[in-house]
Amino acid sequence: MEYLRKACDILLKLDCTLFAEKILEDKIGIKAVTYGNPKELIPECDYMVVIGGDGTILKHAKTFAKYDKAILGINSGRLGFMATLEHDEIELLSRLVDGSFSVSKRMMLRAVASLSGGETKEFTALNDIVFSKSNGCKIADFVVSKNENVVTSIRADGLIFSTPTGASAYSLSAGGPLIEPELDCIEFTQICPHSLFARSMLFSPDSQLEISYNANSDAGVRLEVDGVNELALGVGDKVRIMRSESVVKLIDITGSSFHDTVNRKLVRPLKD
Repeated sequence: MEYLRKACDILLKLDCTLFAEKILEDKIGIKAVTYGNPKELIPECDYMVVIGGDGTILKHAKTFAKYDKAILGINSGRLGFMATLEHDEIELLSRLVDGSFSVSKRMMLRAVASLSGGETKEFTALNDIVFSKSNGCKIADFVVSKNENVVTSIRADGLIFSTPTGASAYSLSAGGPLIEPELDCIEFTQICPHSLFARSMLFSPDSQLEISYNANSDAGVRLEVDGVNELALGVGDKVRIMRSESVVKLIDITGSSFHDTVNRKLVRPLKD
């Protein structure tokens, strides 16, 4: 809460009107802040300030995208790849008021799960959509198709479909390439594939991908969206993945390039 209160103090001195969730009132403890229901407060805001790590930004980004609100992330976690401001740079919040910043638009993914019982569920991801075998279950055989044409049939622990923003997350750890966030595409990376020739693939942003799997009764697959375990899939269930109509707008106050961030946070050793 230290950085949150400090951010509030800085913005209030700059004559900003501040809003915050009601649950934060006791933690912030500043009477000049208006507290209430996010659904009522977000439409009244010009910008959203999120303090935390990448997980905190992912948690709120989809909600802010619905209201077409730009987000400034202040990193108080360890990596904070999506945050453009570190907690020790918090004084630079003044640039949010005088307009000295740029806005990066990030594409999102939409997943539509058609379940064998006839039910349909939809999800939206800023980072990635992941198919992974359930704990203790056997490996599964996945089939990936594009526009009804089979792209690959592969046996693996799972599959990752990520946006360029998510390319620096789970996909990178699984051997996928880094992608400049302004390049719209869908990245496909396998998790521990049982193959000598499996490689990551890039699809055009307007691709319509369909994923299904075959497995024995002692195998199981779950669907995770931005790190959240959303759905257990069964044989016969299918998931379509495509570009979402929504975009997330991230504010950059420091002017650091994507490559600067990669060098600072991925190439150089992280501090304990």
